[in-house]
Amino acid sequence: MADLTTLFANKIRCPNPFWLASGPPANCGDQVMRAFDAGWGGAVWKTLGDPIVNVSSRYSSVDLNGQRMMGLNNIELITDRPLEVNLREITEVKKRYPNNAVIASLMVDSKREAWHEIVKRSEGAGADGLELNFGCPHGMSERGMGSAVGQVPDYCSMITAWVKEVAQTPVLVKLTPNITDIRPVARAAKLGGADGLSAINTINSITGIDLDNFVPRPNVDGKSAHGGYCGPAVKPIALHMVQQIADVGIPVSGIGGISNWRDAAEFILLGCQSLQLCTAPMHYGFRIVEDMIDGLKNWMDEKGFRTINDFRGLSLPNVKDWKHLNLNYKIVARINREKCIGCDLCYIACEDGAHQCIHLDARPAKLTVTPIPKLDGPVSALPLRIPRVDEAECVGCNLCALVCPVENCITMERVDHGIEAQSWEQRNA
Repeated sequence: MADLTTLFANKIRCPNPFWLASGPPANCGDQVMRAFDAGWGGAVWKTLGDPIVNVSSRYSSVDLNGQRMMGLNNIELITDRPLEVNLREITEVKKRYPNNAVIASLMVDSKREAWHEIVKRSEGAGADGLELNFGCPHGMSERGMGSAVGQVPDYCSMITAWVKEVAQTPVLVKLTPNITDIRPVARAAKLGGADGLSAINTINSITGIDLDNFVPRPNVDGKSAHGGYCGPAVKPIALHMVQQIADVGIPVSGIGGISNWRDAAEFILLGCQSLQLCTAPMHYGFRIVEDMIDGLKNWMDEKGFRTINDFRGLSLPNVKDWKHLNLNYKIVARINREKCIGCDLCYIACEDGAHQCIHLDARPAKLTVTPIPKLDGPVSALPLRIPRVDEAECVGCNLCALVCPVENCITMERVDHGIEAQSWEQRNA
C-alpha cells in the first residue's frame, strides 16, 4: 500500500501532503480541527498580522460551461481576528492534533523588530513552521507588504534573513506570480536562508463587470478593486512557475488550482513536497480530501510507487526549452468515421483557426448514422458530411482532437518512425 506520510524540509512531518492553504478555510481553530478530522495532513493558518477590517462583499467568480467557480477572485485581506485569539487557537490545535502540521502564515510591516516579535510569538504558540506571505496582490502592497516584498529580490532576501535570525522552525517564503520572472525572487529567498518555498499566491484579476451598473465584481457600495485570482483556472500558470523554481534547490509547497488527486500528482511530479488547497475546500468542503487521498494512493499502487519521493520530480527532466525539442517528430490527426457525429467542429477549427488540412466529404452509403429526433415528433436520420484529414498537410497541432466532443474519435498518431531526432539547436549548429 502507498504511504503518503510527508516530511517537509526534513522537519515538518504530517500524515499526507494535503494542507489547507492560508485563507478562509484556515481562519480559526474550529475549522482547522474539523479539517484534520476529515483527513487533511496540515494547515497554513490564515495570515497573521495586525488585524484589519475587511469589506463586504469580497468574492467573485468566473463560471465556464456549467462549472461554477472555475476561477475565484477575492479582495479579502489577512485575518481580522485579534492576534492573541489566533495564537491561543494554534496552541489548542497542536495540543489536540500533534501529528498534523500547523504552519503560521505571517505578514507585518517591513521592520526587523516587527518580524522578530511575530515569529517568536507564533513559534511560542506551537507552530511547526512559518510561511512568509510575500505574495498577497491586493490591499497591503501600498503598505510595503505582500507582493511589494515578493516583487523585489533584495527586500525578499532581507526580510527572510530577519526572520531566520530568530526562527527555530522551518521558514517558507510564499511567492507572488505577479512578476515577470519568479526565479530571481526564489533565489533571493534561498539566499536569505529560507528552508522552503510556497508557490503560487493569487494572480491580479478583475473577473468581470456588471453590464447594468458598470461596476466590476465584487461590488462594494458601487466600487471595486483588483483582487487575487485562484481556482482551477490558474493551475497551468502554477505548474509552470513551480517548474521554474524547482532548480533553486529547496523544498516547494505547491499551490494553485489543485482540485483532485490528479492535480496533486502533477504538482508532485514537478518536484513539490507538499500541496496547498484553498478554493477547492471553499467550494466542496473539507471531505474532498478523502477522494484525493484514495485516488493518489490507488494511482501510486498502480504505478508501483510506495512513497511520494518515489515519483517526486520525475517530470522535471521532460520539460525543456523549445530549442531542444525534436523538429522531426511528426504526428497526424486520424478520424474514426464510425464514431463521428458530424458536428463539423474539427473542420471549422482547422479551417478558421489552424492549417486548413481537414476537408468534408459526402456521407458514405454504408455508414450507420445516429438518428436525430425532430422537434415535431418523428425520428429521422440527417445526412452527415464526414471530415477527412489531408495527412500531407496536417501539422499535428492537436486542435481538432481538442475540440472534438466524442472521446477517441480523433487520435493523434505518430508517422515519423525511422527519422533521426533533430532539435532546432542541432539544425542551426
